[in-house]
Amino acid sequence: MTRRIVPACVCLTVFGGAICVGQAPGPQEVRTDASADRDSTATTAMGAKGQDMRPLYSKSGYDITPYSRERVAELAAKLDEEAYRVTQGAGTEAAFCGGLLENKGDGLYTCVVCGLPLFSSESKFESGTGWPSFYTEFDPDHVAQHVDTSHGMMRTEITCARCNAHLGHVFDDGPPPTHQRFCLNSAALNFVEKDRPLPPESRPSQPSGAQADPKPAPATETAYFAGGCFWGLEHYFQRGPGVIDAVSGYMQGRVNKPTYKQVCSDSTGHAETVKVVFDPKRISYRRLLEAFFEMHDPTELNRQGPDVGEQYRSGIWYVNDQQKKEAERFIRELGGSKKYGGRKIVTELEPAKEFFPAEGYHQDYIEKTGGVCHVTNPW
Repeated sequence: MTRRIVPACVCLTVFGGAICVGQAPGPQEVRTDASADRDSTATTAMGAKGQDMRPLYSKSGYDITPYSRERVAELAAKLDEEAYRVTQGAGTEAAFCGGLLENKGDGLYTCVVCGLPLFSSESKFESGTGWPSFYTEFDPDHVAQHVDTSHGMMRTEITCARCNAHLGHVFDDGPPPTHQRFCLNSAALNFVEKDRPLPPESRPSQPSGAQADPKPAPATETAYFAGGCFWGLEHYFQRGPGVIDAVSGYMQGRVNKPTYKQVCSDSTGHAETVKVVFDPKRISYRRLLEAFFEMHDPTELNRQGPDVGEQYRSGIWYVNDQQKKEAERFIRELGGSKKYGGRKIVTELEPAKEFFPAEGYHQDYIEKTGGVCHVTNPW
């Protein structure tokens, strides 16, 4: 989808108050192109009779199967007038009036209709536009994007992927690292503080058994690799034939649920790690090891290229004895070869500790930003 930057609004100050010129639809206005586009998308996902044939799960483990129109109507009936106008009629709340604009608490912003987590406080920033702004999603699978040509403008509307609620628009004038600005209506969101339990509708689901999916899930295995900046490793591991998913995160440290800032302080003991979920019938653990050692230099201690620090160390965190034995055997083979010119392999080999997914903006970073990485394609 091709997008161009269109300012969200032009704000003027009149008698000490802010008004918005060229604001998006008000209460009396209805959706045009954007609503038709996303309604047809929802119908396709749900099937002709609005009945989903197979549950859909996001990378972060949430059930994002599109709700039926009847289910959405049931939930929307419980909203207050403003939330209903915004989410069901693609309305826009007045600038500088939303209740979450000045919120600086740590936590998750969830859909006011269905509860799906949409954005995290970690990516919230002050844009000066008058609406809550974020530079990336909690999970890209949770926020759908649609071309919106209403009001003589070409914009990109954003909606909840599960219930189709209108959230706002996204523009290409945000800060690094994504350079995107997700412009949200406070009325479309609920905020759940970090230390508070998530309500049931905002918790991840585990697709298991006949209740979630009548078809048995394929047998998968998980492997963990640390080899410098996780952006490049994640990017290329995802390209591997038989690799189902790759996720950036932190492992082998001393702090529970570390943040990127904490890890970068070189005080938590964590290593930037990529979790690789794969189908062993299509790709072997041995092949993943080969790819891993092609993607980084295992002779560099606590660094990779320009990235220096304990968090950039080389490591393999095994989940069972078989992985341990295969990794030991492969490292011996490499050490006995002339591949590294006699330099010692310093890759650590340890049993896997708890994996903590990195912040949302780190996931699929290269795909999102179009950036490059020193890691080479091993496939």
